[in-house]
Amino acid sequence: MSNQVPAGRYGSRARRTAPPAVRWGLGILAAVVLLGVALLGYQNLGSAPIEGKQVAFEVIDDGSVHVTAEVRRDDPARSAACVIRARAESGEEVGRKEIFVPPATGTVQQGTVLRTSHRATIGEVYGCTYRVPEYLSTHQRPTG
Repeated sequence: MSNQVPAGRYGSRARRTAPPAVRWGLGILAAVVLLGVALLGYQNLGSAPIEGKQVAFEVIDDGSVHVTAEVRRDDPARSAACVIRARAESGEEVGRKEIFVPPATGTVQQGTVLRTSHRATIGEVYGCTYRVPEYLSTHQRPTG
C-alpha cells in the first residue's frame, strides 16, 4: 500500500504566505488593539481618582441617622460632592443627601445628619465625584 496522495485530488501542498506589507500591517493592528485594551483596563480597573466610604454611622431616632464619610482624592485642591444614603432593614433606601467636601490635603472625614422617611439601619456613602452641583458650591438652595 502506498502512502502517496493521488495528484490533483486534494490540491497543492504548497503553503502561501502573505506579502510582508500585509504581515506588518496585521502586526501593527494587533499592537494598537492590545494597547487600547490595556488603556481601557487601566482606566476601569486602576484606582479611582476620588473614593468615599462610610467610617461610622449612628441611628439617632426613627427619622434621622448620622453618617461620617471618609473621602480620599488624587487632587486635594479640588472640591468634591458625595451622596450619602440611608437604608432600612429591608434594603429600601429611606434617605439620601448630597454633601459638599471642600478642598483639603490628605484624607478628609466629614459627618452629616441625614433625615429619613423611616427608621434606618445603616447610613453609607453611595459615591463621590468632582462634579459638584452648583447649589452645593454657591450656598444657594434649589428652587421648586
